[in-house]
Amino acid sequence: MSVDDAHTRPPGASDTTVAALGKLSEALEVVEEARGLLYGFHRRCGMADLALGEAVDLLREAGHDELADRLETDLVGRNVLAGRWSFQVVEEYDDGYYGAFREHERRARDELLGGRRHVYEAEMKQERRTHGRPGHAATPESSAGS
Repeated sequence: MSVDDAHTRPPGASDTTVAALGKLSEALEVVEEARGLLYGFHRRCGMADLALGEAVDLLREAGHDELADRLETDLVGRNVLAGRWSFQVVEEYDDGYYGAFREHERRARDELLGGRRHVYEAEMKQERRTHGRPGHAATPESSAGS
């Protein structure tokens, strides 16, 4: 019932176990997506700070030194959170919650499914695809000639 050996349910793994690890994998995917958004936040904060610096330079060039000084001393290089620039937020997330989540998910797969990934999804693919139809091959190798 599986697509390939890497995604085959190991002997003794129950439907509930496979479903639970499928749900755990789904949760990790959401955490991965959140991490991507956090990296987007980090990049945008950096871009904003650089653009702010350019605005300060242009304000000075236009003769608005007092305003430029206020912006430069209060905003340029300012922490986005207490004591942190955005790269530090990313590092703390990566080293803390994200790292722990990934490790727990991997260990659960190792213990219960012999390390196999996406067993739940592989079984769903087998159930949902139309066997023998072009574009519905079980594996890339089996799609040759379709």
